[in-house]
Amino acid sequence: MKAVVTGGAGFIGSALVRHLLSEGVDSIVAFDNLNSGHAKNLDGLGDRVQLVEGDIRDYDAVVAAIAGADFVFHLAAIPSVPRSIKEPIPSHDVNINGSFNVFRAAQACGVKRVVYAASSSAYGDTEVLPKVETMQANPRSPYAAQKLMGEYYASVFSSCFGLETVSLRFFNVFGPRQDPGSAYSGVLSLFMKSLITGQAPTIFGDGGQSRDFTYVEDVAALVWKAARAEGVSGKVFNAGNGNRYTLNQTWELLQKITGVSLEAQYGPAREGDVRDSQADTTLAKLELGHDPKFTFEEGLRRTFDWYRQSLA
Repeated sequence: MKAVVTGGAGFIGSALVRHLLSEGVDSIVAFDNLNSGHAKNLDGLGDRVQLVEGDIRDYDAVVAAIAGADFVFHLAAIPSVPRSIKEPIPSHDVNINGSFNVFRAAQACGVKRVVYAASSSAYGDTEVLPKVETMQANPRSPYAAQKLMGEYYASVFSSCFGLETVSLRFFNVFGPRQDPGSAYSGVLSLFMKSLITGQAPTIFGDGGQSRDFTYVEDVAALVWKAARAEGVSGKVFNAGNGNRYTLNQTWELLQKITGVSLEAQYGPAREGDVRDSQADTTLAKLELGHDPKFTFEEGLRRTFDWYRQSLA
């Protein structure tokens, strides 16, 4: 069995590679341009994993990587709302044109199924929580619109071209190997860095915005389940935990876990951010067997332990 993970040297991608290894997948290609991923994320994984440096905007390179694959897990993207507003052209090129290349190549190569990393940002702001897959999409940023278009392409390739696809709307995924060095890093990776360096974090907005934080190993397990579930091609599922915590609550919990006390600073709200996010996981549990194993606090503890070892 061969699997290809686009974005396989990234934070979520490298966690998925590890999960696939644990599930007995024989051969895994991590296809990554290393713009935000890191080869070191795949260190020590053995000869069943091959890192292929390439860009999803290069169709021929994508075909060469996918040839002979049973499953493709399409995680490669420029995953940033602020960056998509600041730099919409490269964001569009990667997230829409690159995704089209992946679906087209997978269909041409006879891949059994593509699992596509969609985004909960497609929902936008909704008064009703939790967010359920039947809600009208309302993207508020180029990134959200781009990821939604990827879902549409996944559905179209399923209905028009016979390529089996499943789209998973990732919520706020966190865990080891999330890079805190970028201005566009996830809030939890920045919180971890603040705790270790002793520098107060900046929370954009009033901190009352809430997120469904989901531990990366739970997401990786769901992605693998989505590759094997029956009767789900062309469908969209939420990939969250079903809970939500405000940024202020999260910062307080992290200080309690670590025994560090730092008063957060506050800045202006970020353009394009949604106020609240929480997944309804009913459909994913029913049709994919979604069964998260990690509580938010346990995930935070595991993540902080990794950062403490890595950034010390």
